[in-house]
Amino acid sequence: MAKKPTSTEAKSGGLTHDARVIILHGPEGFLRGLYTTQLRTALTKHFGQVDVQVLDGTTAQAADVLDECRSFGLIASHKLVVVDQAESLVKEDARPLFERYAQSPSDGATLVLRSGAWRPGNLDKMVEKVGAVIKCETPGEDACVAWAIKRATSEHKAVLEPDAAEALVANTGADLGRIDMELAKLAAAAGEGAITRAHVAQFVGVSRDEEAWGVQQSLLSGNPEQAVQHLRHVLDVSRQPAPLVMFAVTDLARKLHGVCCALSQKRNIAEVTRPLKLWGPSQNMIIDAARRLRPADTMSFLRACVKADQRVKSGLSDVDRSLEMLTLQLQQTLAGR
Repeated sequence: MAKKPTSTEAKSGGLTHDARVIILHGPEGFLRGLYTTQLRTALTKHFGQVDVQVLDGTTAQAADVLDECRSFGLIASHKLVVVDQAESLVKEDARPLFERYAQSPSDGATLVLRSGAWRPGNLDKMVEKVGAVIKCETPGEDACVAWAIKRATSEHKAVLEPDAAEALVANTGADLGRIDMELAKLAAAAGEGAITRAHVAQFVGVSRDEEAWGVQQSLLSGNPEQAVQHLRHVLDVSRQPAPLVMFAVTDLARKLHGVCCALSQKRNIAEVTRPLKLWGPSQNMIIDAARRLRPADTMSFLRACVKADQRVKSGLSDVDRSLEMLTLQLQQTLAGR
């Protein structure tokens, strides 16, 4: 029987050469594929050539899969047997067969059960003794940003600047497969230099969300005509959802108030940059604007945003009109009126 992975190996997710059964389950298909590749690399490094068999759990029979694991390879010294859509196979009468196999798996094969859906049970506990059970969930956007930065270095030999990572995830959403695909393109475009926000804007484009959030920069311009024209362009030409624009305006009010309070308390701006999610081209504009304002000014604008949002959601106000009024109010505040 294969030995249980050591504590050091367990920290790496159990994807080691002595893992004999692995369960990869969850909605993130890219992670299931990535972990399988990592496992195959570990097996190849230890055993040399590895024979890979990929089976469809919707059509395969449990006995055939387990026979494949127990039989000797003709050329390679080790087998990697992968079953996709395993939830369709490992159920009802078939589950006890896999439980018995997990109690005494073949030393000549590693079985990987991959599935989007999965029903935990005794099999998972048995597998953990001879391999690993890894949940492949779609991470949140903050986790995607951190992952993209590490992925750019480890797999694409490139440096991804933090604000570029933010812009990339804002464009792709929490889609690791697409993020990785875009990273390959960006790394080639950047060459030996770092991947910047400008690269993301040029080669990935501007997302709908990012275009709506671009309103924040025009709101800080101090030019009423320019700010209103940009607002109308975003709403009428780009057809951005008004609720999203309202959220962007309220978010700007929150950031302005947070920075303004920090400055009035003589705090280091670096202390509030991450909590307030200050990054990108609007960061310096927000800080510069906050230096010219008082906490009472920014609080007044923040309250006006919250009240306007409540009235719009209650059907008491028109969202377009409310956004125009907030835009003009901020311009007057910035002008000291």
